[in-house]
Amino acid sequence: METLLDTQRRLKSLLLMYLLVVNAAGDCPKPEGGNNTVLTNESLLKNVFPENIMVTLECSSGYIKESGSEFITCINDQWTESELICKKKDCGQPPPKPHMKFDTSEGTLFGALVKVTCEKGYQISGPSYKECYDQGWSGRASCEIVACDKPAIANGNTSWDSGDDPEYNNTIRYTCHEGYTLIGSDTVVCDETGEYSPDQPVCNEVTRAPATTSRSQVAITDLTTTDAKLI
Repeated sequence: METLLDTQRRLKSLLLMYLLVVNAAGDCPKPEGGNNTVLTNESLLKNVFPENIMVTLECSSGYIKESGSEFITCINDQWTESELICKKKDCGQPPPKPHMKFDTSEGTLFGALVKVTCEKGYQISGPSYKECYDQGWSGRASCEIVACDKPAIANGNTSWDSGDDPEYNNTIRYTCHEGYTLIGSDTVVCDETGEYSPDQPVCNEVTRAPATTSRSQVAITDLTTTDAKLI
């Protein structure tokens, strides 16, 4: 009987010690981030939060610290209020590129979209929008000059002697072979749409009218015939 009582006392002592340890180890619940803030990786790895323990907060992705302390403390089973204030990161103006323009009317803060356009005579290659991410502006685009198809004209020649296609604002001149006449403008320009302005001309064959007998010749013939009859 006495042995049984000793065993019960030991069990009660162990249970009490266990409860004390659990209570001490779990004074505060696992903390969470606040407005645009999150726990640091080091704080996330902790499993117990006893009295007076401090954990560290940091700004969420896309935000930077504006003011306040990064630390909160477990006091009387509760976490102190976070004083960390984070603001959106500003990507600033997108880096300039040749012949490229940006519409930043939506701003340049984290999450903002910027429309990309090109100067007249150039066309965009790549995405037409950039977005402000945590690491900066997304999207790789460039402005490529507009090109027209190589000029060609049947029964004639052009002034274009390059192996490359004509580009925006290049001027082409046309001539026709002997016996052909040019219909249209003899000079065209590659415009911003990749077409020629005005349209390319054509070379039409020159047609000759058939020979006709003049009235004087007919009169002479008639007189000759009449005189012959009189003789």
